[in-house]
Amino acid sequence: MSEEKNINPNSEQKNTESKKEKNVRQFPEDSQATKQPVTSDQQPSTENMEVHKHPHHVTNKKKWEEYFLEFLMIFLAVTLGFFAENIREHISDSHREKEFAQQLYSELKGDSAVVAVKLAARVAKEKDMDYLSSYFKDSSLISLPREFYPAFTTSTFLINSYAFEPKDGILSQLRNSGSLRYFKNIELQKLLGDITVCINNVRYRNDQEYQFFASPIKAFILKYYDFNWVNQLRKQGPDPDSIILGIINRYRKGNGIIEGHILNVSSFDRSEGSNMIIFYKQMLVSTRTLQLKDYVVTNHKILEELRHNYKLE
Repeated sequence: MSEEKNINPNSEQKNTESKKEKNVRQFPEDSQATKQPVTSDQQPSTENMEVHKHPHHVTNKKKWEEYFLEFLMIFLAVTLGFFAENIREHISDSHREKEFAQQLYSELKGDSAVVAVKLAARVAKEKDMDYLSSYFKDSSLISLPREFYPAFTTSTFLINSYAFEPKDGILSQLRNSGSLRYFKNIELQKLLGDITVCINNVRYRNDQEYQFFASPIKAFILKYYDFNWVNQLRKQGPDPDSIILGIINRYRKGNGIIEGHILNVSSFDRSEGSNMIIFYKQMLVSTRTLQLKDYVVTNHKILEELRHNYKLE
């Protein structure tokens, strides 16, 4: 312990300095480098690096012209898309409008031909009813002329042959599906509404005529009409399914005779029979000159509008 205390501090300092000098001698370059400052002309690498800023970085501020240009491009894109969609819908609607117009035109044109035939047949039936009513008043009920039973048959027995049933399948489909909106012509839209009313009126008159046939016409012919005559007439047709009205027209043009009689002639009331036929005729005349005429006129106007607006044939 005494020896450690007697160690000279100056000797330790000298030893430390000697070690430093020794290290300097071993690494002369390092010591020189620590003494002399670096005088190189090279710039730090960070000064030559390019700085890339994100377009949305807070330090990358755009001018108002750039914002306006972006807004204008977005606006034009949306606008062009809107117009393109409108053009596509317009082309599609125009195609559908033309297709619906063609279908409606075909349906109404077909009915216009049918109603013309029915009108001519009804005029002929009215003449037969005039003849029959006049005959009932004062002519022989026993010796019947050849033309009596054809007139008796057309006036009382035949009903469906003179009834006009308008078709409205396409019109109802367009109305129920909302497709009538494709027709932009105001006059055409009005006429389509008018034709709907006309169709309903014609059907109502058909019901009234049939009700009058059911009573009293049906009871009248069941009592007085000789159904054997019409049964023999059918045998003269070209086939069993021939329309009776067509066979009657052929019979009138020929020379053959089919015998017929008024049944229960003893109870036949001439005045009652004549008045009933005249009343029935007036009902048919009213239907022809009012409901059917209105339908024909409206049908013709619609066909004219469709031909004019859609170049239909």
